[in-house]
Amino acid sequence: MDYPLVIEPDDNETLLVTCPDLPEVTSFGEDEEDASQRASDAIEEALAARMARHEHIPSPSPLRGRKAAALPPLTVAKVGLYQAMREAGIGKAELGRRLGWHGPQIDRLLDLRHRSKIEQIDQALRAVGKILVVSVQDQPRRRRGERAAILG
Repeated sequence: MDYPLVIEPDDNETLLVTCPDLPEVTSFGEDEEDASQRASDAIEEALAARMARHEHIPSPSPLRGRKAAALPPLTVAKVGLYQAMREAGIGKAELGRRLGWHGPQIDRLLDLRHRSKIEQIDQALRAVGKILVVSVQDQPRRRRGERAAILG
């Protein structure tokens, strides 16, 4: 879930950063690395707010050469669970019934600030007909002196 960023100079010698896929995300930074990190935090907050309001979460659009703010793997898994539940028309109560878990356990599972165990998310995804896939990949190659544009 690498959301593209638009980073441009602001009028106070900082960089303004926005996310075209999530119009509510606006942040800033002293340099590109700082702006990207702040954008990643802002995106995570925007996703948490959308989940709390039971709203749609768009998939990231293609980067097309733009910088990206990668989300933490646990956040990606929780957002994936949320999206799978919406797609299947399954609410928290039904997920709790399928898993034999109490309401607060389901709430924590969908709380981006709670450090859930990945095994619990995997179990919940299976209960809605999905599986969790984890992969390890090489980092993008950087040119000499260039800082990483993808944070995670």
